[in-house]
Order: sequence, then structure tokens, then C-alpha cells
Amino acid sequence: MNHELKKLILASKSPRRQELLRLMGIDFRIVLKEVDESYPADMDPEDVAVYIAEKKAKAFDESVTDEIVLTADTIVCVNNQILGKPENAEHAIEMLQTLSGRMHYVITGVCLLYKHKYHSFYDVSEVYFGELTDEEIIDYVHKYQPFDKAGSYGIQERIGLIGIERINGSYTNVVGLPTEKLYRELEKLSEP
Repeated sequence: MNHELKKLILASKSPRRQELLRLMGIDFRIVLKEVDESYPADMDPEDVAVYIAEKKAKAFDESVTDEIVLTADTIVCVNNQILGKPENAEHAIEMLQTLSGRMHYVITGVCLLYKHKYHSFYDVSEVYFGELTDEEIIDYVHKYQPFDKAGSYGIQERIGLIGIERINGSYTNVVGLPTEKLYRELEKLSEP
């Protein structure tokens, strides 16, 4: 891929997304805009992640033309219930108790805005948690304060390391950015 061809703006404060792009060897700059992340209640989970990613991209539509804007949104879904970012420690503990001993889906919607066109896609990974004790959950929430993470956990943090038995699908999708799909989509935009 010709990384010099187009400049990339990452519209995310997520240190995990930033690190994944660095590991991919992609140069980018970070630009943040506040966006309302609400969505229609009757929407399917896959559509929610893409809908919010596109909402984030629309905030840049008028101001960017020659750069690619990358936006993303990750949600956790168990029994068709979306678990977003926790409101507080009690909410985070409750979410992790819900995920304990169960399989859930991690869905990341991605939008690439380039020349006023939206190129959107998503990825889904199945994540299987073993049984977690209340002590493990409470300790994790108080030490790591996962309030910026969908489902109240980071796969690369302690609770992920001790609790996740297996995943089906992309690991980087669970971290917050499906790098394999992203790379292919950026390649398409880099073609003359």
C-alpha cells in the first residue's frame, strides 16, 4: 500500500486504536470532535456500530477533502443486548458479571471518509469468558477503571488475560480496530 498517497486522520482518542495503526506502519494525526453516540433502539447490533462510526465521520464531512478520516465504534453484545461503555464502577461490575461464563460478540464498525464518500464496514468476533469471581471482577474494575471500554474490559488487560478462554475471529477487532479488513479497505482507497 502506498501510505504516502493519502494522509490519514484518526478521529479517536483510543490509545489502543492509535497503537494498532502505529504497529501497521501507518502515519496519521489525531483530530477529535464531540459526537452524540445515540442510535435508534430498534437497530441490529452490527448496524449500530457502523451507524455510530458514520455519525463520527459526518462531523468531518465539510472540513476534510484530501485526507482520509478514520472513525470507529466498538460494541459488545450478549443475548442481543448491547453493552456500551459503563457509567460507573457499579455498572462496570454488573456488565462483567453478565459476561462471566458466557460467549459474547464484539462488533467494530469502521468508516473511512474520503472526498465526501463513506466507505463503511464492520467485523464481528466471538469472545468466550470463563467463570470470573466477584473478587476478580471488582479488583479489575478498581485497578483498571475500564470506563472508556465497551463491555467494561480490555482484552489486553488483566481480566482478558485471566478470563478469556478463546476467541473466534479477529483479535484486533476485539482490541477496537479490525486491522486486517482496514488494511484491505485502505488499499482500495490508495488505488489510482
